[in-house]
Amino acid sequence: MQPQSVNLQLDAVKHTNEPQYKDIKSKTSINGFLGLMIHLGLTVLNLALTATGPGALLLILTGPLWLLMWNSYVIVNPNEVVVVQFFGKYKSTLKREGFRFFLNPLYHKSKMSFKINNFESSKLKVNDVNANPIDIAAVVVWRVYDAAEAMFEVENYGHYVQIQSEAALREMATKYPYDAIEEKDIGGITLSSHQDKIAMELQKSVEARLARAGIQVLEARISYLAYSTEIAQAMLRRQQASAVVAARHEIVAGAVGMVELALNQLSTKGIIELDEDKKATMVSNLLVVLCSETDTTPVVNTGTLYQ
Repeated sequence: MQPQSVNLQLDAVKHTNEPQYKDIKSKTSINGFLGLMIHLGLTVLNLALTATGPGALLLILTGPLWLLMWNSYVIVNPNEVVVVQFFGKYKSTLKREGFRFFLNPLYHKSKMSFKINNFESSKLKVNDVNANPIDIAAVVVWRVYDAAEAMFEVENYGHYVQIQSEAALREMATKYPYDAIEEKDIGGITLSSHQDKIAMELQKSVEARLARAGIQVLEARISYLAYSTEIAQAMLRRQQASAVVAARHEIVAGAVGMVELALNQLSTKGIIELDEDKKATMVSNLLVVLCSETDTTPVVNTGTLYQ
């Protein structure tokens, strides 16, 4: 019993990975205008049979065939295919565009478009890797490349694209932070700053989900990204504070360099000899002047620094 169950599982895996329906070239169709000539010949034959006495019995066979032949015509437009079935059994997929005629009038023909489609998801509320609620949406560009898979593997491939795309977007949004304020150990990738890498990963994730339905994903990209309304103001203040701190850091670094340059040039050129107290006072005054956000008011000291 155990080896048999293992074989059944392996068969199930093979059935899942391998395509069940293959788009094969249909050999049962001919040029539609040639089919019209055949149809016209059958019409002349029926008229001739009606004019003869004994031959009129053959009209019982040729008459229904003449009527069924009207079901043999099909027009295949560019970027369109026709899936052919015979009493529920898949036969082939006709990809050759133009006016075609099927030799078997009992074929059931279903048209399917290979044109490119756009799908934009609704705004989803998810938590990023830092558990911050965000609103996110994506645009997915897709098309059907295997008509039989799209028709027979899923109930509604358009709805299937919508559900699986949103599921892939939710999964990806929970793996990365919105920004780099509290980034986890993910190589510094964030949703807001690494849009190209995020788009590539999203495309691969969506395509892996839709491959079973014979659908190719041409592009998948985030179209909307923002903090949720309940934390948007708090996150904005945090971003502003981070920007202020970064700006202050740059200002202080520049001010220290200018003070160092001033002291070195005063000492090198011998303009004035400064002891440690005078240097400390000068450094303090220069830092106040350079780092202050408002204009400083000069004060003229008519005495000495110690008075």
